[in-house]
This record gives sequence, C-alpha cells and structure tokens, in this order.
Amino acid sequence: MSGDRIIGIDLGTTHSCVAIMEGGSPAIIENAEGHRTTPSVIAMTRNGERLVGQVAKRQAVTNPTRTIQSIKREMGTNYRVTIDEVSHSPEQISAMIIQKLKADAEAFLGERVSRAVITVPAYFNDAQRQSTRDAGQIAGLEVLRIINEPTASALAYGLDKLDDQSTILVFDLGGGTFDVSILEITEGVFEVKATSGNNRLGGDDFDQKIIDWLIEEFRKQTDIDLSNDLMAIQRLKETAEKTKIELSSAMVSDIHLPFLTANETGPLHLETQLTRAQFNELTADLVEACIGPVQQALEDSQLNPEQIGSIILVGGSTRIPAVQDMIRRFFNKEPSKSVNPDEAVALGAAIQASILAGNLQDVLLLDVIPLSLGIETAGNLFTKIIERNTTIPTSRTTIFTTNEDRQTSVEVHVLQGERDLVTDNKSLAKFYLTGIPPAPRGVPKIEVTFDIDADGIVHCSARDHGSGIRHSITIQRTTGLSPEEVEDLKREAEEYAEQDRHAREKISARIKAEGLVADAERTIQKYGETVDNSVVDKVTRAVEAVKEALKSNNENDTELNSCIGGLDVALLDMGRAIHTGSKRAPTPKQPKKPTGPIELGEGDQKPGEDSSDQDDDGRLDID
Repeated sequence: MSGDRIIGIDLGTTHSCVAIMEGGSPAIIENAEGHRTTPSVIAMTRNGERLVGQVAKRQAVTNPTRTIQSIKREMGTNYRVTIDEVSHSPEQISAMIIQKLKADAEAFLGERVSRAVITVPAYFNDAQRQSTRDAGQIAGLEVLRIINEPTASALAYGLDKLDDQSTILVFDLGGGTFDVSILEITEGVFEVKATSGNNRLGGDDFDQKIIDWLIEEFRKQTDIDLSNDLMAIQRLKETAEKTKIELSSAMVSDIHLPFLTANETGPLHLETQLTRAQFNELTADLVEACIGPVQQALEDSQLNPEQIGSIILVGGSTRIPAVQDMIRRFFNKEPSKSVNPDEAVALGAAIQASILAGNLQDVLLLDVIPLSLGIETAGNLFTKIIERNTTIPTSRTTIFTTNEDRQTSVEVHVLQGERDLVTDNKSLAKFYLTGIPPAPRGVPKIEVTFDIDADGIVHCSARDHGSGIRHSITIQRTTGLSPEEVEDLKREAEEYAEQDRHAREKISARIKAEGLVADAERTIQKYGETVDNSVVDKVTRAVEAVKEALKSNNENDTELNSCIGGLDVALLDMGRAIHTGSKRAPTPKQPKKPTGPIELGEGDQKPGEDSSDQDDDGRLDID
C-alpha cells in the first residue's frame, strides 16, 4: 500500500539527490550504495541490462558509446539517444534516474512512494519544466510541484531563520546550469524578487577546459590527437573532474594516465601537472560569465550589492576558489557556507513537500517566472503579456485584434524570452481561434489570457468578444511528448522496475557476502586457536565458497545466497564454540578467573556480527 510521504528530488546534471522530512527537519536519503548523491549517469549493457548511478559511471570508460551523461542539458528539446536502434528521449532517460532515487527512498522508508517535488534550474523555460514533469510521471510519480533550485536552496538555508528579516542571493553553479536568485525572507515568507541564469554554464564546462588542455598536452608530447578516441576521452573526462576537485584544496594536481592509447611503438602514457594558476587561466572566461546574471538579478530587483545580506553558495562548482574569489570581490563580503552545496536543493525540495502536505504551515513560498511570456503580433514582433520576475501563480489578459479585413481566424503563437523579434525567442506553441465573424480589420476584439501555475507551467486561452468563441490549451511544446507517449513510457518504466529490484537485491547480496567474509576472517584470526580445528575448517570452507560465488558474478543469485547461508551457519557454530570453550585458549589476554562472558571493549565486535556496512565514513563503499 502506498504511503503518504512526499519526497524531494534534486534532478541534477551530473549528480542527483533525494530527501525527506524527518521530525520536522529535512534529511538526505542515502542510496543503495551508501552515498548521499547519485551520479546522473545511465548505461545500457550489451545484454540488455540497464545501469543507473555509480555502477553506470564506473563502467563508462569501457562502454562510452552506451553510457549517457548530462542529459539534463537536453530537457525540453527533440534530442534523442539511440542505442541498439532504440531511441530514448531526455524525459525517458531522466525518468530512469528518478526511478533509482524513488527506489532508494522506498527502501529507506519501508513503504511505497508515489508523490514528489522535483527541482529545476530557475532559468528553465516552460518546455524544460514540462519535460521534467513528464520524466517524473514516467518514473511512476505524481509530481506535486516543480520548484526552482535556488528557491529550494533558500528554503534549506532559511528554515531555522523564519523570524528573521533578510535579503539573500542564491548563487547556484551546478554541474550543467547556473542560476542566480534574490529573495526576501520575512517572518516565514520567502519571496523571490528576481532570477537570472545560464542553462549552458556549469561544472561540465570547467571539466571541458581541462579535457581540451590535456588533449593539447598529449598532442604536444606524442603528435597524436585524442579528440575522436571515445575511450580516451572518457578517461580524460574522469581525470578532469578529479583534477578540478583536487585544485579546490591543492595548488597543484599531478596527472597520471598510463596506457591512454597506443601506436606502432607500443602503449602511450600521459604524465603532467596542472597548477591552480593554470586552471584559473583556462577557466577565466567561465568565471567571468557568472557575473552577468548576478548583475541582471540585482538590476531587476532594484538592489545594489551592499543591500544583499547573505550570499548562499549552492552546487559543487561553487567550491572552485576562483568562483569564490569573484564573489568576494563583487560583494565585498564572505559568502555563507552554512548549507551543503551538494544537498541544499534536495533538502529544500523536501521542505516544499512538507509545506504541500500541510505539515509545515509557517512558511509561504512566492516564486517568479524567469522569462517573459507573450505572443507574436504583426511584423514578426514579440509582444509581452507577462514580464519576467512576475510572482506566480498569476494571470494576465490583453486585447488584440485582426490585421486584415474579413479575417475569420487568428493564429496565436505563444513565445517566451526577452528579445523584440519572434525569431530571437523560444517558441512554445501555436494554436488557432476560428469562427470569428467577418469584419473590417481592427474591429474584432481577441482576448488572450495567460495563466501560469505554481510550477511555472503555462496555460493560454483566446476568446473572441463578438462570438464568444474560445480556445484554450496547456502549452505542449512542439518537441515534447504527448500524454499518450508519457503513459507508454510509464508502462515501459514499470516493466523495468522488476529488473531494478533484482539489481538492488543482487547488490545487497554481494554487500552482505563481502561483509560476512571480512567478519569471518577477523573471527578466525582472533579466536581460531580457541576452538577445535574442525570448527575453523568449516568456516574456512564456507568463506572460500562465498569467494568463489562472488567471482562467478552469476546472473542467478541462488548460488551466492546459498553460500551466504552456509557461512552464516558456520559463523554461528563458531560463536557457540567460542563461548562454550570447546578448546581452552592458551592466552594471557583472558582473566585468570573468568566469571562471565567476554566483555567487549570499545571497537570490538561480536563473532558473527556483520560490520561490513561501515567504511571510514561510517558508510558502505562498494568498489
């Protein structure tokens, strides 16, 4: 039976995250692998298996043509990925990521999840928002709200500051998009004053600068161009990301790429260094590109930098020192680091979910549209009906007329953007109002109304005053999916749910097996001399059986589960033997006159107890 919990999802370009409200506070839900974020990576294996997240990212080097990354940048477009002659839309691929997050949440909560709040960049247009909503529906979720990422981050920042009054700027530089939003927080009301951004600026672009530099370095050393070597490019991509992260804390990064490619003389390697100064020089134009949207948001909100109380950094790319230095210079103040840049968006989405569920009643969120909306008028002109940064939900009506005598129909061409000419703006939809009584030009009155809901989704209608004829639509982008296509893809995604469940069970079995093996080996080492050899031999044989089952990597988990059961029993038998003292231990560690069971010291562990789910961070790390 489905539960009533609503999850918050940050569907990111490079990483995604899911959160839930627990005890009045938002909390990140770890994925099946024990990590707090999930790579937004999908892969299709040659045997038809679908991989999502870390396991997909891990095999990208050896399977580059069947691995899909950064699909968020293609949302709202007619872009398609074709693998094995099967075409996949951005919505379908994004739905696979959402399904993974949904499954992780269900495993954590112990109940089905059917509702969610999903975030999008503030600068996403209507087509991209519709695309995101479709992805959620395909994944089997009712998408209660689409919320802007900077706004979600502001909720995460301000939840414990509801009594304060402040003006904040959210600087959100993620993996693929950049947003700036200015908000006023007053007694629990979060009001967005202005938003701006760039949907093609993010961490991927910083990575690409390093990739291009590495390609050039390798060309100088070997006279070989790696640009068309997909496997080499994937290795460079992974190295670039690691180098970028390393240079956020170090002044130099050593790069070692053995066996990058080969020629007639044998394998070729790349060994070099990239300093932070070089990285800053390579990416100076990207850092500079962040300033324009900041200035635009300040201008639209009629504020100057000195009037901004706090600057909130969101997105992993805000860890880049040059980005932080630029912010310090521009605002002449230190940015706030009170929220985790990787998690703030998902946490805010969970807060919005709690608001919608009626569990959080002291918070009101007033968001805005990022781009103006209007229609095409005579002369190829774009006439705005709703200006950007208008608070939503909202409705606006404007009267138009015909431009020809006896005109009985009009085309309503809906657009979004800020330019004066139609061709310079984003076309959202076209529809026709027919049956207008013939009349001289300029006489008919055509009433065009735009309604924008709280998700930023556009609804448009046109009505002829004379005849009362009316036509209304919810904007369906010309490159998007029809409702029927969404339902078909939803059914297909449900069919994959069983495969995903099996994959999860397989991972869990391997985790348990590896943990039991480690536990057994520690137990033998610590207590092996205190029990009969036959007991130790039984555990040793069971350990070897589990190791062999792990090596086989069989699609059928029956053998592995059977071996796990055998090792479980053997460990329990050894535990009993230890405590009953089937063989006296010649150990000086034992008290001379034991009066009870062994007392475990801090950090000790009971025999047979599985500690495999702990790594140095207190989380499982599947390698």
